[in-house]
Amino acid sequence: MSDETPAREPIGEDARIDALEARLKAAREREEKRTEPHMQGADANYRSGNRALADLLGGVLGGLVLGWLFDWLAGTLPWGLLVGLALGIVVAFRNILRSAKQRPDE
Repeated sequence: MSDETPAREPIGEDARIDALEARLKAAREREEKRTEPHMQGADANYRSGNRALADLLGGVLGGLVLGWLFDWLAGTLPWGLLVGLALGIVVAFRNILRSAKQRPDE
């Protein structure tokens, strides 16, 4: 049976297949262009979230350190620490709100 010719001849290249491949390629390119800005938007959101986290941590930790340093120098424990913490939180939220009001392309 292996010596016999196949029952059907293989199908040669068809213009419809070439047209279909060209249409598929064009559709893939359009889809890549369509979804590309969304990737950049997600990246921008990730960066703004990291910036907000850094502002919050930096403000709180900076206020704590400066308040503790003031207390250590002046001997007013715990008031300098508490005031420094409160000021750090205020500054952190002010920075977060300021960066939220900025336009994304700035």
